[in-house]
Amino acid sequence: MAKTSTTTQGLRTAIERSGYYPALVAEAVEAAVGSEPIGSYLVHQETTFDANEVRRHVTVLVLTGTRFIVSHTDEQAADGTSPTPYATTSTESVKVERISSVVVSRVVANPEAYSPGTLPREVVLTIGWGAVSRIELEPAACGDPNCEADHGYTGNSTADDLSLRVSEAGDGLDAVRHTLAFAQALSEATVETSR
Repeated sequence: MAKTSTTTQGLRTAIERSGYYPALVAEAVEAAVGSEPIGSYLVHQETTFDANEVRRHVTVLVLTGTRFIVSHTDEQAADGTSPTPYATTSTESVKVERISSVVVSRVVANPEAYSPGTLPREVVLTIGWGAVSRIELEPAACGDPNCEADHGYTGNSTADDLSLRVSEAGDGLDAVRHTLAFAQALSEATVETSR
């Protein structure tokens, strides 16, 4: 039980450290997690620049024994629908067995001098569970350069529900390390559920 409370407290501390509406984000995540013990988590804040505005976004990923929880919180400036700035937070709960792919892309400087255990300078974590699919189509062709027949279309369907980029320069080495640890925990959880 101590590990669960430590992990729960660690998650709350990470949310508070992000400084991004921590009470709102924590309440949404804790409501989604409920009483289930937390196995691993990742808090990622991203700042983007949109014309004359700075926009912040925080993503919280939580792995429990049975579920993968995704929370997104965005802030919006006052607009025609609201005279004051506002934030939108959403959570999605996915059964671990629904996760179809966990892709970890690592960017390593000077690969010829790489030694095992060295952290990459950038990590891109892509997780798919079938909620969003991207279809890329192109005209099909045959090998005959003089053929004018319509061969229909060919393409690929790719599951791409969530993609996070974490870099040493933008987020720090601890964030890169934590992202790799979360990706490993999630990958191991998907293997355990498929047995």
